Amino acid sequence: MTDSQMTPLAPIWNVPDALLLDFGGVIFQTRKDRAGKRRLAEALAARLARAEIVADVDRLHASVDAGLTALKHWKHAQSRRRLPRELAPREIVGDFLVSDLDAASRALLTAEASDVLVDVTTTLSEHEVRPGIRELLDLADAHGIPVGIVSNAHSGRSHRIVLETHGLGERFVVQCYSDEVGLRKPHPGILALAAEACGTTPDRCWYVGDTQDRDVVAGRRAGAAAVILTRSHHTDDPPFAIDAAADAVYETPEGLVEALRAAVAGTPAVASPDAVRTTTPESGPPAADSAAPAKNGVVVLEPAGGPALLIDHGGVISLSEPAPALLDEFADWLSRLLAGPERDPDPDGVRDLITRTRASHRAFKSGAARRFVEDDAPLAEVDPVEFWRDWFGSTLSARQRAVLTAEAHDIMARYGRAKSRRTVRSGVRDLLDSCRAQGVPVVVVSNTVSGRAVRAECAAHGIDHLIGASVCSDEAGVRKPDSTLVREALLIARADPARTWFLGDKPQNDAVAARAAGVAHRAIVRGGATPDVDIDAALASGLATHVVDEPGDLIALISAVPAAARS
Repeated sequence: MTDSQMTPLAPIWNVPDALLLDFGGVIFQTRKDRAGKRRLAEALAARLARAEIVADVDRLHASVDAGLTALKHWKHAQSRRRLPRELAPREIVGDFLVSDLDAASRALLTAEASDVLVDVTTTLSEHEVRPGIRELLDLADAHGIPVGIVSNAHSGRSHRIVLETHGLGERFVVQCYSDEVGLRKPHPGILALAAEACGTTPDRCWYVGDTQDRDVVAGRRAGAAAVILTRSHHTDDPPFAIDAAADAVYETPEGLVEALRAAVAGTPAVASPDAVRTTTPESGPPAADSAAPAKNGVVVLEPAGGPALLIDHGGVISLSEPAPALLDEFADWLSRLLAGPERDPDPDGVRDLITRTRASHRAFKSGAARRFVEDDAPLAEVDPVEFWRDWFGSTLSARQRAVLTAEAHDIMARYGRAKSRRTVRSGVRDLLDSCRAQGVPVVVVSNTVSGRAVRAECAAHGIDHLIGASVCSDEAGVRKPDSTLVREALLIARADPARTWFLGDKPQNDAVAARAAGVAHRAIVRGGATPDVDIDAALASGLATHVVDEPGDLIALISAVPAAARS
């Protein structure tokens, strides 16, 4: 950007209907941690160790370093496209960060991609709220101007965590992240979606970013009323020439506060040093990475081909019971999220819509299962956007449906923990401890609306350290009795299906999927979702090979496998 393109005075624009802010470089200043990649490699090694995979930390470090470099090139290339899409979390991890690892390690880290990407964000970078942001949010609130976030993100989930940590989680009408909506700036659709969620259109919004190739171009393509930059170390170094320019560039968001105050007052803004270009960015150049040279070694694995325990979550690890108080709290929160000029839905209305949506979900699952049996069609899992925007939000306003589109993944994670109260089943901890002692990897294989909720529940029960990985239908996009989840779990565990155990509570889901994947030992536990008469029928037919009264009863069965078969 040349000096002639900089704006020394804050222009007077009309008061915006909404402010749309980028995350990094606008709301937060990010700084790379010199030791971050090494600590990330160590965290990945610890995650792999839970599944009895012994990893070479130097090899992981080299893989992460190469993957992040490749991702940087990919992001620059996407900035040249007119309508770029975002990578899904499983693509980011499996195709970039760990693409050169062995199959089992790659499968495990891909299945756990959501958690891995939170580690990436929180380990590699430090976040500091930029000067002027809190004042800007207060000023916008005082004048009834909604504020939304529009950010290219590999982990919108981690961005929400950072906001909560800094006390900003409730300050935005909508948080629109590229990994959750599938659109990546400079695609103008992501700005249009955020504007709609704020009850307006881009031409009545100010859009604030920190890059020319993504933010300025996106703002121009979307027709934003004003396109503004707050300087970061990315601002003056675009990856290629850009033929669009910002309306104003400020050293910090403090200049944006003055511009908004001037617009509200209808008076010219006073020139300030904040709006004048300087040669030194606020944070200086990014810190050099101190990564140690990569070795040529490979990930070292324990001998493969032994047994594993694949275990369902609901009805097996935990039992659920209605939790009206949790659901009421969730309904209150969702009602506040959707609040705007519309009168509905109030919390009671949210609960009614949830009841209707649950019925739609049951019909979806029934229809998908029928097509799977009759047509051998892939057994797809429902997408969170479809669940919340199309089913829950079918009668709501366009603005509210836009909010649901942008926030669907976060809403689903909250709903996953609010729809019932879970208690860990008797014998589960003993079973998992026994598997750990015998070197038998454990992988959860679950049909669920939220893998994040499944992992959170296991952590709350204090058993997450005993579980190698969780392969969840909402993240993989396919559900049992399709065998895809089971095959991925076998790959993670490096297991021989003939020596592996699957413990479930639904013969027609769990045992069918396990049998299709070649799992020899298919145990069904009583006390879950299936009546005893149906469990007995599955045993009699050979669909199930064992029936137990509680999960701990499986210990003796697994221990009966000769030690040589586990080596």
